[in-house]
Amino acid sequence: MSSRTARQIQMVSRPAGMPGQEHFRMVEVELPAPEAGQVLVENRYMSVDPYMRGRMRAEGVYAAPYPLNAPLYGGAVGEVLESGDENLQPGDIVLSQGAWQDRLLTRASRVQRLEPFDPERISLYLGTLGMPGMTAYVGLNRFGEPKEGETVFVSAASGAVGANVCQIAKMKGCRVVGSVGSDAKAEYLNAECGVDETINYRTCGDLTEALRAAAPDGVDVYFENVGGEHLQAALNAMNPFGRIAACGMISTYNDAEPVPGPNNLMLIVGKKVRINGFIVFDHNDMREDFLRDMSGWIESGRVRARETVVEGLENAVDAFLALFSGDNFGKMVVKL
Repeated sequence: MSSRTARQIQMVSRPAGMPGQEHFRMVEVELPAPEAGQVLVENRYMSVDPYMRGRMRAEGVYAAPYPLNAPLYGGAVGEVLESGDENLQPGDIVLSQGAWQDRLLTRASRVQRLEPFDPERISLYLGTLGMPGMTAYVGLNRFGEPKEGETVFVSAASGAVGANVCQIAKMKGCRVVGSVGSDAKAEYLNAECGVDETINYRTCGDLTEALRAAAPDGVDVYFENVGGEHLQAALNAMNPFGRIAACGMISTYNDAEPVPGPNNLMLIVGKKVRINGFIVFDHNDMREDFLRDMSGWIESGRVRARETVVEGLENAVDAFLALFSGDNFGKMVVKL
């Protein structure tokens, strides 16, 4: 295989419910040499993220839908092999949206040159130092506005976004309650992320009662990653003037038909709760602060970045599907 042969994963049909292998295929293509203003990049790592499920729908959800019979895309970090741009040289490490392929030809303006603080940990730029980490930073700081002594509740708390929310909230002097789907994940949050209380939502019984027991003084900030029963429990336990940073609702992503939502939404009025939905890419004004703060926190050990690494592009679909069964700890990445 030549250095310009690329393997790509394409979507061949749109899933109505949970996606399966039958909705995807792998193809090989030959890429031309870069023209002026282009670069040939060999990806080292690619990201799989829950938001990608929304892009598999014909109408999209909060981003443009993926086209059929073309490479899927998302965050990837790789090395420049050939360059037709004077600002990028072979060997440079770059961040792109060229996931789901091991090599890509793209315009130089569409990649971001990185100067990794640790060349052995470039995958962090897809997780804690990338979109998920910045999502946690933006959502908690700009919309959660946590104050010292308040209680922050985080759903999907051991995931790529949630684990960072937990650790940032702890640094701000908050009491943190995290919801997870296994005892092993609960132990990780307690031992490594400093979370005060954890709830295994699969075994706790009534989630509202479990949350009230874990947060006896009520919830001031809820970082929403799951939706459904978690949103209902959060509203039940929310204090007056509570804030909800709505990042995602993974429990609904694979529903073929809409399901009934929480039946207690009137509490938003009575408790004067503020809910903000947000998309991280609308808040690039915070990117410089995020990179400075998060890099320092990682280097000092104040934030621990955990990854689940799956090897091989041929296993990328399995890695993506595992996001919906809760098989990952922290950020899920595919090593290419």
